Amino acid sequence: MIEVTKINGIKVLVNPDLIELVEETPDTVLTLTTGKKIIVKESRQEIKNLVILYRKDIFAR
Repeated sequence: MIEVTKINGIKVLVNPDLIELVEETPDTVLTLTTGKKIIVKESRQEIKNLVILYRKDIFAR
């Protein structure tokens, strides 16, 4: 799971396997495979980096 901050300041964990699309419009919007959308404070690049770190951690185990 990756930790992101919703626009209201609440931190949540998101399963990166469910992220289908990351848009900056200018807010960063995560669209999940379920159709749910989450607006987060992190940038598109930060989300990308978090997913990469998550995957490295998973494959290192």
